Amino acid sequence: MARPRSEDKRNAILDAAIGEFAARGVWSTPTSAISRTAGVAEGTLFTYFATKDVLVNALYRTLKVELADALMSTYPTQATSREKFEHVWMQYLRWAMANPLKCKVMGQLRVSDRITPETREAGSAPFAELLREGEACVRRKLFVDQPVQFIGAMFNGLAEATMAALAEPGGSGTDYAAAGFDVFWRGIARPAMKKETP
Repeated sequence: MARPRSEDKRNAILDAAIGEFAARGVWSTPTSAISRTAGVAEGTLFTYFATKDVLVNALYRTLKVELADALMSTYPTQATSREKFEHVWMQYLRWAMANPLKCKVMGQLRVSDRITPETREAGSAPFAELLREGEACVRRKLFVDQPVQFIGAMFNGLAEATMAALAEPGGSGTDYAAAGFDVFWRGIARPAMKKETP
C-alpha cells in the first residue's frame, strides 16, 4: 500500500526547485540537485512529480496562483481603468521585489515551450478580470488598437525594466515605480483616457 503523500514534502520540493532553477537555470538543473536541496531522495521527488516537466508545470501554476493572490485579492473593481492597472502594477512590483528568486524563475518559465497550453490557461484564469478590463478598454477605444496580449507583454517588459532600476544601489530612493507606470500608461492610453471617470 502506497504511503500517503505529504504536503510539506511537496512544498519543500517546489521551494528547492525555485532556488536551484534561479541559480542554475530551469533546464540546466538536474532533479538530483532539487531532491538534495529539498532533503529527499530523488525517487521521492518522482513520487510527487512523475517527470521534470510535471514538476515545472506544477511550479508554474503555484507561482501564478501566488502572484494572482498578490495582484488580485485587493483589486479595486469600482476604480477607473487607470487606477485598476496602476494597482496591479504596484502590487506586481512589490511581489517581485519581495520574491526575487520566484520572479526570476517565473521569467524563465513564461518563455518556456515546456509549459503546456493547459497549464498556461490555468495560470491565466485568476487574472480573467484584468483581461476583461483590458479587452473592454480596447473595444471602447480607450486603449490603442492592439491585442491585449501585446499590451500585457509591454506591461511585463516595462515592469521588469522598472524592477532592474529599483534593484540598483540607490534605486529604491527614486520613484521608478510611478515613472515606469506612467511610461506604460502613456504608451497604451488614448488621449480621452486622461478624462476618465470610474
